[in-house]
Amino acid sequence: MVTTAKSSRSSTRRSGAAAVALAAATALLAAGCGSDDKSDDPLAGEKSGDTVVVGSNNFAESILIADIYGEALKAKGVKVSYKPNIGSRETTYGLLKNGSITVLPEYNGALLAYLDAKATPKTVAETTAAINAKLDKKLELLEPAAAQDKDSVTVNADTAKKHGLTDKSTIADLKDIASDLVIGGSPEFQTRQQGLKGLKSVYGVEFKSFKALDAGGPLTQAALKKNTVQAADLFTTDPTITKEKFVVLQDPENLFGFENVQPLVYKGGLSKEGADALNAVSAKLDTAALLDLDAQVQLENKDPLDVAKAWLKSAGLD
Repeated sequence: MVTTAKSSRSSTRRSGAAAVALAAATALLAAGCGSDDKSDDPLAGEKSGDTVVVGSNNFAESILIADIYGEALKAKGVKVSYKPNIGSRETTYGLLKNGSITVLPEYNGALLAYLDAKATPKTVAETTAAINAKLDKKLELLEPAAAQDKDSVTVNADTAKKHGLTDKSTIADLKDIASDLVIGGSPEFQTRQQGLKGLKSVYGVEFKSFKALDAGGPLTQAALKKNTVQAADLFTTDPTITKEKFVVLQDPENLFGFENVQPLVYKGGLSKEGADALNAVSAKLDTAALLDLDAQVQLENKDPLDVAKAWLKSAGLD
């Protein structure tokens, strides 16, 4: 159910502002990203020979997943170079089209919103089909992972304990208790279908009140921790969930749409063996695993390349 009603933080984190200039992106350096074989200039053209160029957007999770993709390809003997931390989708999509990068971690719902803001798919398969209908013919989507990084209704540990909520509980389980709870989120969450309106119309859940905070950032995290709010809109792979023992409630009606991690590739630059290697990653990567990996990088300050290699080994993909 991906529509234009995506949260502002989703568009900021994954799509970026449409006005992002190419010149600004060229100034981004790969320093501190933690991966080897990486160019100092993320936009330097590289279409040479058999090298697969793995790119990433400018946030930590994208860089981590790019490392997973790159190391999975290396394990199959594919020559890989990295161009991390490039910028927003407005830049990376163009670089994929011209073959400057070969592989990019994508999120299917956000990509579809970028290509067709009016699309309203109801399944992952429909999401992929809708993307393919709009996707540049030089590009190809591979298989989606079960892992999703999307909006959620998340409760703090005290609230979960008090009401017997677990990670198997659904948003619908709040129906009889939400009138005693305060929910927090971005100001837009109060008026959007993928927010309070949808929680009421889809799940019959109405909260005691709403507290306007930031878009899943430190204000929202702190309010949930301090019990200023008992529920909040957080991304499903936010490492704070692990750190503070928050509980993410299941969204069986897909109010918050689909944000599956999915490789987007330049058709002419990836062999079938390479595509099979990335599809094997998708077959193993779920939301719980991605949350754990994000926590290692963002909370424990581990090198994302080391985290990627360790996960591939544990998944039998090294």
